[in-house]
Amino acid sequence: MQYMLLIYGNEAGKKNMTKADGEQMYAAYGAYTQALIKAGVMKAGDQLKPSDTATTVRIEGGKTKVLDGPYVETKEQLGGYHIIDVADADAALSWAAKCPGASMGAMEVRPIVMMGN
Repeated sequence: MQYMLLIYGNEAGKKNMTKADGEQMYAAYGAYTQALIKAGVMKAGDQLKPSDTATTVRIEGGKTKVLDGPYVETKEQLGGYHIIDVADADAALSWAAKCPGASMGAMEVRPIVMMGN
């Protein structure tokens, strides 16, 4: 079954990181991604640009509304994701706990509905 591991963290904290801390964080994510690949569970994954580059689209009263930036202010922003294919939710939760994002923010684990299957 496929799961999306959504990585939430504090963008302000990331902007204020020292160069050494940033290098350490990227090395940890690189090692984590390599572990996913080596285990054969990695389907996709990427870092996202900061939330201030987002655009929110809504239809209200039949009219399209386009808003620059994130829709809500939160302490933690979605910063990236991994899509993995594992046996069950326990395995997905185990991989989420190993992600560097779990110790720097929060991980949301969601099963993916495979359309047409």
